[in-house]
Amino acid sequence: MRVNKKYSCLPAEEKGIHIINIRAIEDIGYDQHESTLLNSLSKNPDADCKYGLYFRDGKRKVDYILVYHYKKSSAGRTLTRRAQHNDAGARGTRQEPLPGKGVQLEMGESEHPADCHEDDKRFRREEYEGNLVEAGLELEHDEDTKIHGVGFVKIHAPWNVLCREAEFLKLKMPTKKMYQINQTHGLLKKINSVIQKITEPIQPKVAEHKPQTVKRLSYPFSREKQHLFDLSDRDSFFDSKTRSTIVYEILKRTTCTKAKYSMGITSLLANGVYSAAYPLHDGDYEGENVEPNDRKLLCEEWASYGVFYKYQPIDLVRKYFGEKIGLYFAWLGVYTQMLIPASIVGIIVFLYGCATVDENIPSMEMCDQRNNITMCPLCDRTCSYWKMSSACATARASHLFDNPATVFFSVFMALWAATFMEHWKRKQMRLNYRWDLTGFEEEEDHPRAEYEAKVLEKSLRKEHKHKETDKEKLTWKDRFPAYLTNFVGIIFMVGLTFAIVFGVIIYRISTAAALAISSTPSGRSSVRVTVTATAVIINLVVIIILDEVYGCIARWLTQIEVPKTDKNFEERLIFKAFLLKFVNAYTPIFYVAFFKGRFVGRPGDYVYIFHSFRMEECAPGGCLMELCIQLSIIMLGKQLIQNNLFEIGIPKMKKFIRYMKLKRRRSLDHEEHMKKKQRYEVDYNLEPFAGLTPEYMEMIIQFGFVTLFVASFPLAPLFALLNNIIEIRLDAKKFVTELRRPVAVRAKDIGIWYNILRGIGKLAVIINAFVISFTSDFIPRLVYLYMYSENGTMHGFVNHTLSSFNVSDFQAGTAPNDPMDLGYEVQICRYKDYREPPWSENKYDISKDFWAVLAARLAFVIVFQNLVMFMSDFVDWIIPDIPKDISQQIHKEKVLMVEVFMREEQGKLQMLETWKDKDKKKGENCNNHSPRLSRSHSGSLSSCHSYPVDV
Repeated sequence: MRVNKKYSCLPAEEKGIHIINIRAIEDIGYDQHESTLLNSLSKNPDADCKYGLYFRDGKRKVDYILVYHYKKSSAGRTLTRRAQHNDAGARGTRQEPLPGKGVQLEMGESEHPADCHEDDKRFRREEYEGNLVEAGLELEHDEDTKIHGVGFVKIHAPWNVLCREAEFLKLKMPTKKMYQINQTHGLLKKINSVIQKITEPIQPKVAEHKPQTVKRLSYPFSREKQHLFDLSDRDSFFDSKTRSTIVYEILKRTTCTKAKYSMGITSLLANGVYSAAYPLHDGDYEGENVEPNDRKLLCEEWASYGVFYKYQPIDLVRKYFGEKIGLYFAWLGVYTQMLIPASIVGIIVFLYGCATVDENIPSMEMCDQRNNITMCPLCDRTCSYWKMSSACATARASHLFDNPATVFFSVFMALWAATFMEHWKRKQMRLNYRWDLTGFEEEEDHPRAEYEAKVLEKSLRKEHKHKETDKEKLTWKDRFPAYLTNFVGIIFMVGLTFAIVFGVIIYRISTAAALAISSTPSGRSSVRVTVTATAVIINLVVIIILDEVYGCIARWLTQIEVPKTDKNFEERLIFKAFLLKFVNAYTPIFYVAFFKGRFVGRPGDYVYIFHSFRMEECAPGGCLMELCIQLSIIMLGKQLIQNNLFEIGIPKMKKFIRYMKLKRRRSLDHEEHMKKKQRYEVDYNLEPFAGLTPEYMEMIIQFGFVTLFVASFPLAPLFALLNNIIEIRLDAKKFVTELRRPVAVRAKDIGIWYNILRGIGKLAVIINAFVISFTSDFIPRLVYLYMYSENGTMHGFVNHTLSSFNVSDFQAGTAPNDPMDLGYEVQICRYKDYREPPWSENKYDISKDFWAVLAARLAFVIVFQNLVMFMSDFVDWIIPDIPKDISQQIHKEKVLMVEVFMREEQGKLQMLETWKDKDKKKGENCNNHSPRLSRSHSGSLSSCHSYPVDV
């Protein structure tokens, strides 16, 4: 093994190695691992190194893995490489060979272009690994694996490197000082005790989840203040998550230089020099004789469908995967808990509609065949007149979702969204306190590899033109083509979505006309249901396909922008992906809610598309029922197909394909086949981690379904709750068993997603106000009840909303082909609108009733929006962002830390005073001594004066 040397940035600069800070690309699968509880050693060499968790000596833990591909055809070069990298001797300064040089070829062998490429990769690896060794890391190679053609570099960070990097990263570590956490007293203590006993069966059985009464004081690690920290067990002081984070930081800033070309780990991965980089999982999670480890514990207490009713062990999730992933699952847990009261209220509203459906006067009037109301045809020529009573089922079903309780539920959900956001902020502060993130501030990210490459390319162009170049950076002029491409691309994608929705509208209209020709009465009666259901299924399939397409396009558009930092890349990607997926998911719903039936015209003067297709009309009971069908099918279909089946099926299919590929490349050697795989080999076969953006995105879109159109579908929170109960365990299982361990990233909040949630919450108030006032019949009913009803009841409401039309006023070629379909000649037919009757002077003009209803609708929107916004802001204001007990604990920590340092300073002063007293006494003893000889006197003095130096 190479001898490790202390590393600092300055010597590296002197050697001409330009250090570039590079953040990880999101889709590269870096993973992190926790400290494993492995106690027994075996005589088996693989067992001695815990099957890949340790170096071959069984003492040094593997903190990170680099994977590369090599060709075994050049046997001589492979043997040379093994000898170079497995040599335990010290490596001195070496001259790096340039690509294609410095390698002696065997006699008669010619260097092919492919071999040159492989040699170049090998030289880059050798230089990069040499720089890692100079940074203080220890490496060990393994090419003798079951995966042929794949080599592994095991990386270990010794104690001095961990201490140095922990100080650089300002990692907060627990000190020796412990303090008592403030406990509740009196009635609150009794209530908390009762709640703990009741919820004990649903608590996970992990040590980290138990309530704590004491907490260690944390402080940013410092090598000068190591005495403050409990270093009795150095092996476990830095857990495996922290160790791999530290190694990853070194990997990012260590570069591989060739002339003026500088590469970090992300560029090396992108260029195929290494094929993967990841930390190891703790060990196996299933099987016989599996030693206890955090991964196994997470699998049993978190990533299992059998524990769906239990709380999540969030602290253990954070310990294993890091703060960023821990915050995602904590947020998902809070969101799912908050859906419980929303689901209960939604069920009550739905049951209220079921209980009052037989007392609803408008639906009773529509179902009463004695009214004998003849309606105008729904399409030209092929459609005939029809009885309003035939729409009885639709009217009764509409009441289940269009009743006075729906307005209350809309107000409730707006306040629920505000309360959810405040509850999450408080929960987030509690987690920040528990996870020692209260003083954490995100530092500026390192430039991405792609950004550095673009800057390098720009500087080389300027140098070629003999221009003086300062430190280059990309300006808006460099990015203008990318910005223009983004703008045009997004407009095109939004236009494509609108075009597809328009195509579905044409399908609905043409299919309705075709089905109306059906000779069977049952076929004609089920036209509306058939057309609606098939159109919604088409919309669902298109939405699922476009979701995947838009995700890829959003990533490509972000990549060509070349954002400087990883954070900028993620935020821009999220914005584009959310915009495209939001438009994709909600455009069909917006059409039904706000546009369908608004621009129909009237009998004798209908609005046509392409001069042949009549615009769609709403059912007599309104469009709210159709909106409910549209919303429910799209929401449930997306959750079932996209979120669950895709998340289960696609990873398993990818894993199976990788397994089959590796199986073909394996040797037929029986002994090697029977050999147990090393940990890093098993993890290499797992799926790389692709970031949290897809996980957040599906939940944010669901949050939109729950809040934006909740007035039309009160059961949306219930279905979201059922989905999330499965989603939590599905995501947990995926993270624990299907994915390589992700990079542990420190974060104190959920980032841009919080702003998106707040935006959706505000938008939900406006949309629900318009749904209640314009899509439902709530406002027309109120106007009729208080302005037009003769007896103060809803009797006569249906007749009030219908206008009359004289069939003799049909345009030529638009009248029904079979006017006697009902068995009698029709003179006057009715249609839903507020217009003057045919016997009026201004026949078919908009009546004053229309303007009265419109004024009431607009007034309701204004009042509802401002009232609910005010109530939401009041909830936001009245609930403090930081819980009182947490703010007290944070203040207490600051006071205790000051006390610790004051005691330390007092101790130093006392020690100095003690030394001064000893020095003074020694000086007095020397002065009182009467020397007989000047030489002895001077010698005594010199010995006296040398005493403090010796001490």
